[in-house]
Amino acid sequence: MSQTIELPRTSGPESGLGGSWRVIVLNDDHNTFDHVAHTLARYVPGVSVAQGYAAADRIHNRGQDVVWSGHKEAAELYWELLRDAGLTMAPLERD
Repeated sequence: MSQTIELPRTSGPESGLGGSWRVIVLNDDHNTFDHVAHTLARYVPGVSVAQGYAAADRIHNRGQDVVWSGHKEAAELYWELLRDAGLTMAPLERD
């Protein structure tokens, strides 16, 4: 006869905030390279305009790019700022 062993919970119900979450910008037909680059530089910490252009190029050629990753609260903030600026966003993803 097999026996089920219940392991103790190692994290609480609010543990989904930790870990790494990815903010992904998708390619679209209405945003220009300039708008994407400057928007990323404005709202994503540590992204220069030059890095924004490099990300815009990856978005254009690959269809998407991970522009930031980190804790969920910050990821939600950057995701909303980028969306509100008109960028096309993928849903947040957990790394």
